[in-house]
Amino acid sequence: MSKFLADASFWELFPQAQLGVVLLKGIDNSGESVRDIKVLLSRSNADAEKFLVKNVFSENPVIAIWRDAYRKFKTKKGVRCSIEALLKRVEKQNPVSYINPLVDIYNAASLQFGLPCGAEDSDAFDGDLILGVTKGGDDFFALGDEEHSQTLEGELCYRDNKGAVCRCFNWRDGQRTMITENTKNAFIIMENLDPARLEDLKAALALIGEYAQKYLGAAVTTEILTQANPSIEL
Repeated sequence: MSKFLADASFWELFPQAQLGVVLLKGIDNSGESVRDIKVLLSRSNADAEKFLVKNVFSENPVIAIWRDAYRKFKTKKGVRCSIEALLKRVEKQNPVSYINPLVDIYNAASLQFGLPCGAEDSDAFDGDLILGVTKGGDDFFALGDEEHSQTLEGELCYRDNKGAVCRCFNWRDGQRTMITENTKNAFIIMENLDPARLEDLKAALALIGEYAQKYLGAAVTTEILTQANPSIEL
């Protein structure tokens, strides 16, 4: 059985990090989101405005913490944390729209709690999934891109035996492991760098689990990984 592991190179950068993991088994992600999921996402778009308390976008606390984090490892020029991308849309009055049921659920949780969140089709992993600083050269085919790229030396990424799964910590997922209407088993990750926000992380994970179980028929496992507990069986 494969596992997810945050290795020592990650904890050296972020020793107090908390990695919220939700494992979903046996989901039905076909069709469009039901009304309750759409309402949740719509409400979360509105709720997310509470995180935009500063006139300068980058000075909002939920953005500033990630701007600082991205200075600690090698990144592609101009890339930003996924929560920043979502909140930028909120700021511009361009709400995050519907994609598919599971993506809508985790985007809603990300917006509502101001924490980055991503998901992968765990059946697409090749071996273990590792979060850590890479030596570079990992193959990656980003969502929305037309050509493959490679990770940089010193970049923090999620990767398996075939290459990168998500580049620049939590910037963008790849097409190889993306969530689709055919996904049956999913790995969801929500990263928190502020220990004072542990209860927000717990609430966000609970929301994802509740909706995935109720509307997607998922068997749900939830765990928060720390430096003392850095891995989970998939």
